[in-house]
Formats: sequence, C-alpha cells, structure tokens
Amino acid sequence: MSGPLEGVRILDFSRFIAGPYCGALLGDLGADVIRIEKVAGGEDRYITPVSEDGIGASYLQMNRNKKSITLNPRKERGKEIVRKLLRTADVVLVNMPPDALVELGLDYKTLRETKPDIILTSTTAFGEGGPYGNRVGFDGIAQVMSGAAYLAGSPGRPQRCVAPYVDFGTAMASTIGTLVAIMEHRRSGKGQEVGCDLLGTALNVFNMQLIEQAITGVGRVATENRSPTTAPTDIFRCTDGWIMIQVAGQPLWRRWIEMVGATEWLTDERFKDDLSRGENGEVVSARMAAWCAERTVSEALTACEEARIPCGPVYSPQQTLDDPHVRERNYFRPVTYPGVDKPVPIADTPFRLSGSDVRIRCRAPLLGEHTDEILNELGYTGPEIAELRELRVV
Repeated sequence: MSGPLEGVRILDFSRFIAGPYCGALLGDLGADVIRIEKVAGGEDRYITPVSEDGIGASYLQMNRNKKSITLNPRKERGKEIVRKLLRTADVVLVNMPPDALVELGLDYKTLRETKPDIILTSTTAFGEGGPYGNRVGFDGIAQVMSGAAYLAGSPGRPQRCVAPYVDFGTAMASTIGTLVAIMEHRRSGKGQEVGCDLLGTALNVFNMQLIEQAITGVGRVATENRSPTTAPTDIFRCTDGWIMIQVAGQPLWRRWIEMVGATEWLTDERFKDDLSRGENGEVVSARMAAWCAERTVSEALTACEEARIPCGPVYSPQQTLDDPHVRERNYFRPVTYPGVDKPVPIADTPFRLSGSDVRIRCRAPLLGEHTDEILNELGYTGPEIAELRELRVV
C-alpha cells in the first residue's frame, strides 16, 4: 500500500520543531522529503543529546522519513543546486523571518521565477507584516504573549508549559494548509503560499480565555492547577502519588458528589453551576484533596472510573513509557539510529487512516547521508561532487 502523498517532493529548509514536524507528517503520508542543511549541520541537530555523537531527541522525532543533503545556498553554486532541486519539487518548507527568506532567495516571488507552480509553506514567529514581522521567536515566546503563561502557575509567578504545544500546533496547522494547497494544485495546476505563525497558533489555542476577557473584563489571575470556570479540576495528592481530576457539567458534578459523599452541596448556591464551582474552586479542591489523601492512586482511580469521572495518574516520563495502555496501543514506534544504544521511541503519526499507508518509514538521516544520491539524480558526476565538497558548497 502506497502513501497518499507518494510522488510529492518536499524541500525542507526548516529547523527546530514547527517546520520540521510538518515535514515529518508529510513524510508519514508518503511524500519524498529532503532536509537541506548547513554543511556543518543545523543547530537543531544537537538539542537534548541522546547519541554518542550528540544527536538530539528532538531531531530524531522531527526528521524521520527524510533524506539529508548538506548545502550552502549562499554560494553561487549552492544557489544553482537549489534551483535544480526546485524544478523537481512540489513544496518548499521554510521557517525564517521574511527578510531572511529574501536574502536566501527562498521567498515566494523568487521561487516562482524558477518553479511557477511551487507551493511555499512558511512558518514564522509573528507572521508577515506588523511591528514584529521580522522578529525571531520560539514556542515559549508565543505562549507568554498569548496570555497563557500569565494564567498558569500561581499568582505573580507566570509559568510556561514545558511541552511545546505552540510549535506542534503550528506544525499541524501548516500540514493542513499544505495538504489543501496540494489538493488545489491537483485541481488547478497552480501553486500558492501557505503561511502559519507561532503567535497565531497560541492565540487560537487560548482564544476562549481571550474572548471571556474581551467581553466581560473579568481580569482573571492564575489559579495553579485549578480551573477558574469548573471544579473540581485540579491535581490531588494520594498516599503514594498524584492524580488529575476534571469535572465539568451537571451530570459529572452529581456523580462526583455521590462519590465523595458531599450530597449537602447539591442545594448549595455556591456550587449551582460550573462557573460558581470554579469561583469556589479552593473549597471544592479541599474536599477532593481530603478524599484523595486517604487513598492510594490505584484506589482513587478505580473509584473515579467506577463513577465515570475523568481522571488520570500524574506520571513521570518513565511511567508514561511503561504504561500498559501506551504500550498496547503502540503510540511509539521503536526506531534504531546509529550511535544510540537502544531503540528510539518515536511518537507515531497522531492520526490513523484505514485505507492509506501512514507511518514512520525510516529513521532521521545522518548529516548529508543522501547528498551524493540527490546530486547524482540532478546530473552531477563524481568529480563534480568532489569539487563541490572541496569548495564547501555541499
């Protein structure tokens, strides 16, 4: 069974997460993805090292299903190689500020001079235009500027989320945009530019809270792990660990009341609806905390599951890897990589298609692993490739 994007070639100039993960997902769908990297290696190769030569965990996840060519696009002969590659490509992925794209000749206008029907998927920190258009930024910057970090943690101490949800959300949004552009190209033969930015993703994710502020002017502050609009929604300590409970809506509230034996609260005006319960969240959490303090994690989870209350254990990373459901569902694919002494658990494609081949097909590439192969395909001979290496073009 072939992947639905078989025959689509993607040139990936992007780095870190938002751009490369888009390329990884398109590779999962069967596209031929070529990572174009600095001759000395991209700076994103070595973050959170796990191998003998320092290759990072993020690189291994973001760059599965790709080939690697080293190339200096600033040199004239490097630009020539880019143009030749471009003529074979359907999509170009970039994540640089607009002025940097122009400098490297990777802006949409310049790319179209070589390939009029090219699709350019561009990811930036703040989008094109506006006062911040040429600023650089990462996931955490978008988190704090969206208001999310202000309402996390405790009052007076903003807290970013360690999971880079803005990067991954942007990657998934740009994947959707790229797929739509490919569909349109197949219909009309025309390319287009797909634009996504980190701040835009963060604002989408946090939009509910921003709507509330704009309409009501409520001026919320951080409530640690509690929800300001429902309760009990919090993390609670048991005798041997922690669990998370989330209750929203009257049916769940009634079941929770029965579970903890707080039936007197059914007629208490402080807890008449979700918003009221959220406003009195400290009181509700204290009741739940006392209930959990008398039980093990297993006992608390069993009782919650019997009452059909959404719950889950607070895991360490190792406990997540060891969880029997995680193992049985095969959320991770073990992938071998040179210099790593055990299989790398790469999170599998986050969606399933019953009639298409969607999967991790191969490990992330070694630096320049496919340079000769790709240059040969473009018509370069062995001596020419050797000369390009000597000149540090590749």
